Amino acid sequence: MALVTSSTLQDAYDVVIVGSGAGGGQAAYTLTMEGVKVLVIEAGRSFDPASEAAMFQLPSQAPLRAVPTPDKQYGFHDCSIESGWDIPGEPYTQNSKEPDKQFRWWRQRMMGGRTNHWGRISLRNGPYDFKPRSRWGAGFDWPISYDDVAPYYDKVELLVGVFGSNEGLENSPDSSPGVLLPPPALRVGELYAQKHGVRAGARVTSIHRAVLSRAQDAERTPARLHPGNSKAQRLLAENMRRRAACFWATDCHRGCSIGANYDSQTVHLRPALATGNLDILPNAMAREVTVNREGRATGVTFIDKLTGSEGHANGRVVVLAASSQESVRLLLNSKSNLFSHGLANSSGKVGKYVTDSVSSSLGGLIPAFEGMPVHNEDGAGGPHAYVPWTMHAENRNGGLGFPGGYHLEFMSGRQMPSMTTFLGVDGFAGGGGVLFGSRLKEEVRRFYGCSLGFGAQGTMLPNDGSFCELDPEVKDRWGIPVLRFHWQWTDFELNQVRHQQAHIRHLLEELGGRVKPFAEADVFKSMKPGGSVIHEVGGAIMGASAAESVTNQWSQTWDVKNLFLADGAPFASTADKNPTLTIMALAWRMADRVVEELRKGNL
Repeated sequence: MALVTSSTLQDAYDVVIVGSGAGGGQAAYTLTMEGVKVLVIEAGRSFDPASEAAMFQLPSQAPLRAVPTPDKQYGFHDCSIESGWDIPGEPYTQNSKEPDKQFRWWRQRMMGGRTNHWGRISLRNGPYDFKPRSRWGAGFDWPISYDDVAPYYDKVELLVGVFGSNEGLENSPDSSPGVLLPPPALRVGELYAQKHGVRAGARVTSIHRAVLSRAQDAERTPARLHPGNSKAQRLLAENMRRRAACFWATDCHRGCSIGANYDSQTVHLRPALATGNLDILPNAMAREVTVNREGRATGVTFIDKLTGSEGHANGRVVVLAASSQESVRLLLNSKSNLFSHGLANSSGKVGKYVTDSVSSSLGGLIPAFEGMPVHNEDGAGGPHAYVPWTMHAENRNGGLGFPGGYHLEFMSGRQMPSMTTFLGVDGFAGGGGVLFGSRLKEEVRRFYGCSLGFGAQGTMLPNDGSFCELDPEVKDRWGIPVLRFHWQWTDFELNQVRHQQAHIRHLLEELGGRVKPFAEADVFKSMKPGGSVIHEVGGAIMGASAAESVTNQWSQTWDVKNLFLADGAPFASTADKNPTLTIMALAWRMADRVVEELRKGNL
């Protein structure tokens, strides 16, 4: 079993998975390691990080010096294919023309999905995050607790390789002993912020990221993850030995040809293919989940993007992991006599309660960094440190005017210079006029690496005004109805952004920073638009009853017992943590349930 085409599919599979990213890859890995025959349907083309990642190339080696283009919206060297906010032939629409009610949707059409393009920040949801209504009197309690997910956080961290430190933080849980890899040393700017940030109540500590700070323990970890399964242990050990430790030199968003950072192909799909239990069908746009007269899922109808022809994959179980809103779109488009309003939608909740991280940022010049000796601090292509949320006492029962909290991410140091290194130097230097010649060189040397900014990412609880539905008129290039988004910020999010801006400003000032003048009173000018953090989740939330949710605690749809979700769609809210680690943990937990139910003959 390996890469297949629409004409070489097997007659039937145990499980058909739509999507090959974090959730789909994790589900495929877990299932195939247990002997389950799986097909993964991927809308994009095949991609090999080992041979296609541009991690070693200079900007001068790329067209247009690697600046963003419509095809490469984060620059030529970004690890993305057929990806971005706007993909030709694949529109989505907005219900409102008001800027603050717009939703931005990033999609990635390639093998491995968004795992090719992300910061690899891997923070665990905490106990409070699973019970927001009990804790803050708003939103919905998840039908699971932190204790239900904790063992799977350990498993995922051991499998993908996550560096970091246990800090004993309230609601930012520690990993079990021996799970985390050692964190890399903090950069000069991060150490400076750690030392002086305490004056602003900011605790700067090592962040958790899915990057190998040292080689994985291929001798002991496989047995820990797959007890009693010698084949799985052998295949995992082989794959772990193929991955090298990071040498702290290139941007992780370029992809990683040595396997040091996590992506689905490197960690999940490669060993899953080695089991002989996995087929992958690339360039296939899923259109509909089919059902029989008894209301059970029978497989997935898709469009072969290379030929334009329609195909169908048969499976005993269907798992949707196409990314939260793409899975929602698939459910809404899967209409039949039994499900006239979309599949698994008896509650009317499919598409409802979409959330994203609440985010704003602020930066300034740190005079203490001026004139530092020339040195290189490339590091792990992203932050080595962050500021976790610690104001739980102040915000108990929503005392700050918003539930939950937010963490701060920041970058400092002197990464590899680029064509834009000198931008802003004229503003730092003062005196007006255009800088050129020897003066420009002097000022660039003086101010290079002197800027420091913090970006906040915070809790968003669901509201009735943030949802998606099918557009009644617009279709994509394959004739499939597209999504229309409704978006609404509540006072919770607006109050949080005001707090973010005031807290970041105070922190920068305590670091001795020169911060730009106060932002406009209009809070919408400070906060990022909905969806722009690329953390959108929800739309098929899990809950305790079929009347109020789409899936149960196992991410199994209430209405169709052999239909599961393995992406962010079942999330009942957004925590102040990045969602990918939780997506993988829930996908592994879901897949274990599918294995158990298949063995019992219940699916």
